[in-house]
Amino acid sequence: MRQHSGYSRVRLAEGIVLIILGVLALVRPNLVYTSAVIIYGILAVCLGVLDIVAYARQEVFFGFGPILSLITGILSVMTGCMLLLHQDAGKAVLLFLFPLWFIAHCISRLTRLNYIRFVFGNAHYYFTLIVNIAGICLGFIMLLEPRVAFITLGGVLGIYLILLGIDSVWLSSSRKGSL
Repeated sequence: MRQHSGYSRVRLAEGIVLIILGVLALVRPNLVYTSAVIIYGILAVCLGVLDIVAYARQEVFFGFGPILSLITGILSVMTGCMLLLHQDAGKAVLLFLFPLWFIAHCISRLTRLNYIRFVFGNAHYYFTLIVNIAGICLGFIMLLEPRVAFITLGGVLGIYLILLGIDSVWLSSSRKGSL
């Protein structure tokens, strides 16, 4: 029987929440913008904490990559707290702030690719690479064309959140169970 760490359970919970949010964004796109401030505020705090935990676990073994993980983790927590504490302001800046967070989070996950390949193998390496490059492209599209981001927020983000959720569930059930 494989022993799972508490961190792998957190990663599994993160994946399930991401998949649920992605499905909700696809099924009810009209609710995405109205509830996005609260949902993405909570999500940003959770993912930021996970990035900080990843930094703490990897900092000894890998060079520059974990520092970016720490920085994006702190930015994610700050973004999430701002969205949760100032919801009216959050609605006004969501179309600008969310793409920046999206890009930073994807870059953070790309910095861990060597570790992912080493621990989880090539299949997960390529899946993570493709999903996060797509996320960076999506972030820049949302940043450069806010109207497109507003119109397609539900569908595109729904699909991306489902892919991120699959990535997290895959990480939680892999042979090491932690990242």
